[in-house]
Amino acid sequence: MRASVLRKYLNMPLRRLVSPFLLAAGFLLTAVTALAADDLVWRGDHATGRAVMDDLAKEYAKAKLGKITLQPFSTVSGLDAVSNGSADIGGSARGKFAQRSEEANLNFVPVALDAAVLVTHPKNPVRSLTLKQVYDIYFGRIKNWKDLGGPDKEINLYGIAAPLDGVEYSLRELVYRKGNQPVAVPRLYLNTVKLEEAITLDPAGLGLSTLANTWSNKGVKALAIEGVDPSTRSVADGTYPLYITLYSVSRVDSPKQAAIDRFVAFLATPPAKAILQKHQLIPYAEANDLIAKNEQRMQFIDARVGRDAVTATALAAGTTPPAPVSAPRAVLAGKTAVAPSAETTQAARENLARAEAKKQAAADAQKLAEANAKKAAQPAPTAASSSSAPEAKTAVAKKDVAAAPKKAVAKAKVAKAAPAKKASAPKAPTEAQAPAKAPASFGNVSSGSDGH
Repeated sequence: MRASVLRKYLNMPLRRLVSPFLLAAGFLLTAVTALAADDLVWRGDHATGRAVMDDLAKEYAKAKLGKITLQPFSTVSGLDAVSNGSADIGGSARGKFAQRSEEANLNFVPVALDAAVLVTHPKNPVRSLTLKQVYDIYFGRIKNWKDLGGPDKEINLYGIAAPLDGVEYSLRELVYRKGNQPVAVPRLYLNTVKLEEAITLDPAGLGLSTLANTWSNKGVKALAIEGVDPSTRSVADGTYPLYITLYSVSRVDSPKQAAIDRFVAFLATPPAKAILQKHQLIPYAEANDLIAKNEQRMQFIDARVGRDAVTATALAAGTTPPAPVSAPRAVLAGKTAVAPSAETTQAARENLARAEAKKQAAADAQKLAEANAKKAAQPAPTAASSSSAPEAKTAVAKKDVAAAPKKAVAKAKVAKAAPAKKASAPKAPTEAQAPAKAPASFGNVSSGSDGH
């Protein structure tokens, strides 16, 4: 029996024998190719990766929708990897930066709202910062914790070294209306993970992270802003002003567009939303009211940092704000120089007003003194002196003419021996003598400008 079966297969044509195996191999290759098409590579900043993508990738695989390989590093590295095709999806805590050509072919899809939070050591007694204090800290104007109600210690300010980092960019866009604004941050780290590690060891440290990253980290303390603690509730109702958007980024012409679309659709499912909420994020689709109030939020920040509407509009449009005439705008060079604040500009105006008032008072005093001297030098003539006045004047004139050469020589010797002293300014009159002060003039600078 076995021999007959064996002879049957041996006598079978080779084509009929191989065909079933080829068919099975074809099905297997198709299945492998389909799986490979569903596999996606995600690359982006540590904030986004650690906060949400790890759990999302696990749930995505559990639902048998595909596999996502995570490569957390930095914002720009992720965006560039997506742009050149070495990654399929990028994670970013900022929107598109129009000045980078590498981002021109990228599509940014908003996924969730997070809170940018300033963190310090748990033992630091400072609990809250104002927006103006945040503004001044990053510009290097506030350098000591005692100016914030804390101990007399220098603020050790930490930041992210990677250029155009998502969280750093978003904070500066809110506080300065310019995401790539240079700031004075001397201590730099590669990512928020390393930054938070430094804060846990430094009671005088201060740095930037996100609520999703820090809510469960007992080694750091998130500071309130304008007295409001960062939380999903305070972000949702708009009372915490420093909330930011997290994005999923892909190429507009990606060869894996079908799989990417499937992943984006997955982010809107209840399991994905539950993961976002677990990490203290607000799904973007559930934040329509908050998004609509963004301009109102920005006006609130502008008012708190002392930025006027004209300057805010210019910064938002990417143009140069008008600089005041009486207090020229400082140029921020590197990480040390700082631009003027509303306080420094107002102080300059007040100094100018005082200087002008003092100058006017001195001029009035000079005129008064000259008038009094002239009046004192002209006594009323008597009958006796009137008749002899011409002769006396003639005698004095002859004496002066005779002495003039000697006096000229003496003056020349004195001038050669020592430089002439500057004439001292006449003393200002007393309050009783001084004339009423005229209103200070600031040229074409309106009193409402803050110099930004």
